[in-house]
Amino acid sequence: MEDKVSCQSLVGRSLGIRAQPDVLITARQPLMAEHARPHAERQSPKLPWKVKSARSDTRVHDTTSTLQRTSPTSPLPQKPRTQPPAAVDADEPPPLPAAPRRSRHSIRSARLRVQVAAHAVVRNGVAPRGFRFQPCGSAEFRWTASANSNWLVDPLNGDKFIKVAEVQGTEIKPFVESLSKCPKHGLHNPLKAPERYLMYGDISAKAAHMLGQPMVSDFFAKLIQRVSPKSYQQALAEVQVSQKFLENFCGDQVRFLARSFAVPGNHLGQRSNGYHWPYGPVAIITPFNFPLEIPLLQVMGALYMGNKPVLKVDSKVSIVMEQMIRLLHDCGLPAEDMDFINSDGVTMNKLLLEANPKMTLFTGSSRVAEKLASDLKGRIKLEDAGFDWKILGPDVQEVDYIAWVCDQDAYACSGQKCSAQSVLFMHKNWSSSGLLEKMKKLSERRKLEDLTIGPVLTVTTKAMTEHMNSLLKIPGSKVLFGGEPLENHSIPEIYGAMKPTAVFVPLEEILKSGNFEIVTKEIFGPFQVVTEYYEDQLELVLEACERMNAHLTAAVVSNDPLFLQDVLGRSVNGTTYAGIRARTTGAPQNHWFGPAGDPRGAGIGTPEAIKLVWSCHREIIYDIGPVPKNWTLPSAT
Repeated sequence: MEDKVSCQSLVGRSLGIRAQPDVLITARQPLMAEHARPHAERQSPKLPWKVKSARSDTRVHDTTSTLQRTSPTSPLPQKPRTQPPAAVDADEPPPLPAAPRRSRHSIRSARLRVQVAAHAVVRNGVAPRGFRFQPCGSAEFRWTASANSNWLVDPLNGDKFIKVAEVQGTEIKPFVESLSKCPKHGLHNPLKAPERYLMYGDISAKAAHMLGQPMVSDFFAKLIQRVSPKSYQQALAEVQVSQKFLENFCGDQVRFLARSFAVPGNHLGQRSNGYHWPYGPVAIITPFNFPLEIPLLQVMGALYMGNKPVLKVDSKVSIVMEQMIRLLHDCGLPAEDMDFINSDGVTMNKLLLEANPKMTLFTGSSRVAEKLASDLKGRIKLEDAGFDWKILGPDVQEVDYIAWVCDQDAYACSGQKCSAQSVLFMHKNWSSSGLLEKMKKLSERRKLEDLTIGPVLTVTTKAMTEHMNSLLKIPGSKVLFGGEPLENHSIPEIYGAMKPTAVFVPLEEILKSGNFEIVTKEIFGPFQVVTEYYEDQLELVLEACERMNAHLTAAVVSNDPLFLQDVLGRSVNGTTYAGIRARTTGAPQNHWFGPAGDPRGAGIGTPEAIKLVWSCHREIIYDIGPVPKNWTLPSAT
């Protein structure tokens, strides 16, 4: 028997938890992969968890309707598991191993409540209605049925595996009221409740310690893999970046974000002080491809500066951040400091218009970004799409290394990074180096079995094939490698399943009217365009870069200082790597990551990014006197 586990999506409101859908996810000892056996059903790859086909012919045992009492930082009470009827095969996992006793934030958080939150027992794929947390008094919460819920299909085999109960447009009033209770001057600022800066330094320290525990980091890496399939190394790297970010803002580092300055005035008693001031009520919308790193870094940045955010993560992966919020609550995050919502885009848009947050951070597609910018009258910061370029300079060296980086940039996470290498401008000197052959061999190493290539969650196989065929109509274009769907898989048709693909298009043809728009269309999958240029065609390369609309990441691969100076001085991408080890991907916590060339551009990860996105400037001019003793009333002016 497989359980579908009810994972409560927490939403902070006052001392309670805002009405929020719960998530039902198929798992054995839910998602703790050390207790799961590889599955051998259908033609899905062998992965460290079990995926079960859903059936719908037996009863549901609902154990969630009783009143429960808890507090935001205490473990949720655990219901005893209901034993299956005799007619159903019991397939229970072994008990969790005993762990060494640590502080109260260690092992209790390490299991992250996935088991503790198991309130809905489902037989053979039949799930009850979704449930959500409701506030009931100062510290009591009850489960109430939600109005609507949706099944998400497993990206590896098409089975139903997560049931997300989503807030409807008629249910957003509590979220609107929650945001409206936050004043424009924020939950804290340099002149109000400064002790909260220290509190968030402590929260960051505890959360960083927790994410540094192997059991916890492994849990989150495998949970990320489960909902946004990528290799274990890629998923673990996301957890590690998040952990390092939290380490960076321990102790006094949060209050250092709010460091102010003073300028002497014109006379005794006068001075001007500049402050980083919060916006107050804010909103955060994040995509599926980095379900932990992007929402966590932006939420913490907003909280550090004194804002109250409402967070919406793509419902396909929202269970990851839901679990992280539980960990943060256990590390001391006040439940009332943030809200967390699952909804569709229409409902979220309605919430933004009614709640009127003073700033919204959006990470996602350019189309949605432009709509939100209009709807919200410019009160928005964007990290939208990126058609990211890489230029290989004239100095050919380290060919094996360059080929590996190109493969990683274009195809890691199946190309589902906003920083993925979209187009490669290759100097003619590289043509005889064997670079393309090496890239082809590296791409052929990628297998569905280890998720080094996997489902594409926003572009279908048909759409990628049609785009490739459009490129092949351009004179001189050809497929360098790939160009075919993956074989022997059970990835559903609503997702993409494409071999790593590279299409060559001549540079002169790229720049022609009509072709440029096709070539520079972002395909959020394992797809790149390759072209080459001669020494005297660098101007054409830079013209192509200038004409692109998205300026997120770029790479200039060369150790020629004059070449670097020329290209870097005539380009704009916000996160640009330069040198022989340059890449397009990578958003670690130690440098700015964000677009340039757009006043709405958002950054992530660094103190500069946090201050830019999550605070505004406020100037207070103190003028306390004394008034000069010989002052007399002047004439009117």
